[in-house]
Amino acid sequence: MVQATGPSDGAPALRIDVLTLFPRMFEGPLDESILARAKEAGLVQIDVKDMREQARDRHRTVDDRPFGGGPGMVLKPEIVFAAVEALEREPRTRVILTCPQGRVFDQAAAVELSACPHLIFICGHYEGIDERVREHLVTDDFSIGDYVLTGGELAAMVMIDAIVRLVPGAVGEPESTRQDSFGEGLLDFPHYTRPAEFRSWRVPEVLLSGDHGAIGRWRRRTAILRTLERRPDLLEAAVLSSQEREWLQREHGWRSG
Repeated sequence: MVQATGPSDGAPALRIDVLTLFPRMFEGPLDESILARAKEAGLVQIDVKDMREQARDRHRTVDDRPFGGGPGMVLKPEIVFAAVEALEREPRTRVILTCPQGRVFDQAAAVELSACPHLIFICGHYEGIDERVREHLVTDDFSIGDYVLTGGELAAMVMIDAIVRLVPGAVGEPESTRQDSFGEGLLDFPHYTRPAEFRSWRVPEVLLSGDHGAIGRWRRRTAILRTLERRPDLLEAAVLSSQEREWLQREHGWRSG
């Protein structure tokens, strides 16, 4: 079990329970970088629990063949219900199923979930999970992309990382989370560091000018252009001024849908 203790002055800002058949997969990812620091600071508590502990037969059976036939095995409903019901929940607890059929997880979802006090992740596996879990227990189901993974564990790790870094205090400089890709509906602007010239490739002169106003304008415009080139679908919902929209239309042929 991967576990973090809460802060001495009260409950953590966010409590996360992960229910999985493969708890050892979480050893490592939850103990490095921002996640580790957030746990050590008592900002988040993460517990990973093995759903096999809910099995009552000597073989620890957690799945069975699907009704109607077909390949694969289906995770049994009583196992998942027992695992969730063994947890202390509250009215605002969100029970999240990771599955390919779910809503696509994005930055807006990460922001939404980071404001919740308690999240429970159910990591699906095998051919699927009994539909009664989705219908009567789950509050949200999410997919991290249009592809299929062996199980929901990796998806849960991705989501937890994206959510925890938005908890106040988890990132040393809060402004950096706002400037991240998707923070304002745009991809991030290009970043450079020393040396100013490397293999004859120079850093854009504006970044060396010391003119913070010009630097800010350059970063904003390059973020908009990068989004236009790589993810034009994001521009419709991005927060753009009327001047920026006119500039995109006039100089880059962008047309709002």
